Amino acid sequence: MFSSEELERYARHIVLREVGGPGQQKLKAARVLVIGAGGLGAPLLLYLAAAGVGTIGIVDDDGVALSNLQRQVIHRTEDVDVLKTESAAGAIRRLNPHVEVVAHVTRLTAANARDLVRGYDIVADGSDNFATRYAVSDACFHEGRPLVTAAVGTFDATLTTLRPHEKAADGTPNPTYRCLFPDAPPPGTVPSCQEAGILGALTGIVGSMMALEVVREIVGFGEGLVGRLLMIDTRAMRFETVRYRWDPENPLSGGNKQSESST
Repeated sequence: MFSSEELERYARHIVLREVGGPGQQKLKAARVLVIGAGGLGAPLLLYLAAAGVGTIGIVDDDGVALSNLQRQVIHRTEDVDVLKTESAAGAIRRLNPHVEVVAHVTRLTAANARDLVRGYDIVADGSDNFATRYAVSDACFHEGRPLVTAAVGTFDATLTTLRPHEKAADGTPNPTYRCLFPDAPPPGTVPSCQEAGILGALTGIVGSMMALEVVREIVGFGEGLVGRLLMIDTRAMRFETVRYRWDPENPLSGGNKQSESST
């Protein structure tokens, strides 16, 4: 049940036919794990909190730096040197006191990913490196959790949703992250944002779109990005979507799949 304050807070959702009271109840009951409280995580966390997601877990082991504030809008100048999980939790509580925040002050790795993912209904990955992306996507596959994942460059970005533990309408498995990106690029070939720079507002666009995909996955409306990769080019302000399919050679759900103990 909602209190009178919650009914007023979520009124614009509740009058939406595609969300309504039942959808808002699903949001309140949901547990979402967000990987990273940085450029993508900042708007993602704020919009999930504003939407009324009941429990939000945050995985991050870093502290706030002054150079983060150009894009990581959940943090304030006075939060410099504070843990990002602590700063983000404070911002969420100020925005919506009905949301429970769980801080995981750690770096997600292949060793701890499954334990972290297991306690949540859906995962959103805003990390900035391939090792974490592969670790969290593998964990979500094995634990049967949907994953919304995005990556940003200087002026470009990609976004998709993964449900590889389920089947597509034609009976084939939904694709895994490794169907889309079989191998990580060689070290040093993709410059970091410290080296190449990044447009701050781009992370706001993509993080907000991640929040939309998470809400869609929880509530259930429209057509999500399962099997589709959204590509964003802000130099030309162009959005394109390409379809991708399950690769029977992928190591998770394909013919050469790994054992769970080896991942």
